[in-house]
Amino acid sequence: MPRWAIYVIVAVGILLILLCCLCICIKCCCKGKKKKKFQRDEQINLKGVDGKTSTVLVQPDVVDVDYGSTKVYRGKLLYSLEYNAALSELTVGIKQANNLKAMDLGGSSDPYVKLYILPEKSKTYETKVFKNTLSPVFNEQFTFQLPRSSLLKSTAVMKVFDFNRFTKHQVIGELRLQLGDVDWNHVIEEWQDLAEPAKFEDENLGEICFSLRYVPTANKLTVVILEAKNLRSMDFGGSSDPYVKVQLTLDKRKWKKKTTSIKKKTLNPYFNESFTFEVSFDQIQRVNLVVSVWDHDTVTRNDAIGKVFLGCNASGNQLRHWADMLSNPRRPVAQWHSLLSAEQVNSTLALKKRIPVPNKVKESPLFEKHFK
Repeated sequence: MPRWAIYVIVAVGILLILLCCLCICIKCCCKGKKKKKFQRDEQINLKGVDGKTSTVLVQPDVVDVDYGSTKVYRGKLLYSLEYNAALSELTVGIKQANNLKAMDLGGSSDPYVKLYILPEKSKTYETKVFKNTLSPVFNEQFTFQLPRSSLLKSTAVMKVFDFNRFTKHQVIGELRLQLGDVDWNHVIEEWQDLAEPAKFEDENLGEICFSLRYVPTANKLTVVILEAKNLRSMDFGGSSDPYVKVQLTLDKRKWKKKTTSIKKKTLNPYFNESFTFEVSFDQIQRVNLVVSVWDHDTVTRNDAIGKVFLGCNASGNQLRHWADMLSNPRRPVAQWHSLLSAEQVNSTLALKKRIPVPNKVKESPLFEKHFK
């Protein structure tokens, strides 16, 4: 190899070594500057702590506002209150809700509102169910007969639920209004944030699942009592002997009735029993279906565990189930329902008393056709 080539190779090697050394020096200098800057910034922040400007440590970022907080935003409800002293009538309006908490997997809810007055709780109303929305507009009004003396001691409860056809309905939130604190000189209309629902207030009577099927061409209404669960214990041993009574009322009068078999010592009975009634298309619009669960006693009188009624006069989930049946003829529609107290259902139905019918009329073919 020529001597000049060796000199070139040595020179290139030395140059590369110098470049590497230069890069290392630059990197070390940058690290030193960053470290000094960090120490200087830290000193500035620590100086701020000694004085009155401690907001740097106290006030969190906007993103961290709810960190560690157990309060959950559930949405808000617009309602109205009006009292007619002359008629002893309280009118509660459920106007609309906004920004409700999403309860379904799709990030939405199927909300409806349940309304009642404590402590009497003689009537319970439900609004219509709105599908897949967090801001439903209800615009419904409900009336309670309430004397002035009772009004001042009462509490209006508005509970917003998420509807589920096959599982228990979940509570989104509630409002509790002390009616004794309200200024009744004018109509009240205001928004309020929903609060966490109170625990252990509502008596849990259990739930029942049944299906409905109506065939208009055959004038047949079929009710299949499927099962019940979490029924209230009525016996001393912590159990019950439940059976179900299926009753039709026509024009506010008792009409037809059938019962299931009795299931011994259980709070979760399985029936799967079917009942068919002859109901014309004209009658189906004036009929109410009353499904009641009873505890059988061999010695004493049978006790009602709970009831639910469906029909065109119903509201909330019961009305929805009835409407689904009518809009899907020939197809069975099943749904779970929470049982209500017998007093609540009876006061809402307000059935007329039976008129004594002479025996001759009872024996006529026309009577047998329509009332047997």
